[in-house]
Amino acid sequence: MSGRPGFYERRVLPRLIGCACSQPVLTRLRAEVVPQARGAMFELGCGGGLNQPFYRPEQISRFVGIDPNLALLDAARAAAARRFADSAFHQAGGEAIPAADAAFDSIVCTFTLCSVTDHPRTIAEMRRVLKPDGVLLFVEHGRAPDSGVQRWQRIVEPVWKRLAGNCHLTRPIAVALADQGFTVEPMGREYIARTPRPLGWMEWGRAVRTA
Repeated sequence: MSGRPGFYERRVLPRLIGCACSQPVLTRLRAEVVPQARGAMFELGCGGGLNQPFYRPEQISRFVGIDPNLALLDAARAAAARRFADSAFHQAGGEAIPAADAAFDSIVCTFTLCSVTDHPRTIAEMRRVLKPDGVLLFVEHGRAPDSGVQRWQRIVEPVWKRLAGNCHLTRPIAVALADQGFTVEPMGREYIARTPRPLGWMEWGRAVRTA
């Protein structure tokens, strides 16, 4: 989308995303992955602050987050002020992360890579700002392993992207991370319950920079 966001993007979409991404089953996955973050950490797509209850502030020396949606970013900033002594937020996309090379010990990315404009470039940027011994913690949805489900994902995706803030259903997850120089350590892969399969394939785990 170009120009100033319309009413849907400013008012409706943030509420839709907040509701969809706070389902109990997704909250369970966040609770499994997010508490592993340590040190200087960065969150891609931090808007809404949905991950913040799961961080352990005593393990975090600095919290930096970005999100392109200003309304969601404001909510995250307000939540962080109550939890972290040192935090910074930027309205930005993942294709150009405003940070130096090897700046972070941990990166957290949950339900965000589906909606970035440039998928490979965003992953490459996360690798750039991650320390050589750092860890990327991810929970993402994307391309299913079953050909029949993939077919429906391709059919649904054009309409879904328009309704859900550029959310793609057909992007690979672990494969895409590996293609950009990460070694993936899976923690889980499954279709989430009570969700149509084209929308419900999840992968979560850890990834480190490939030597």
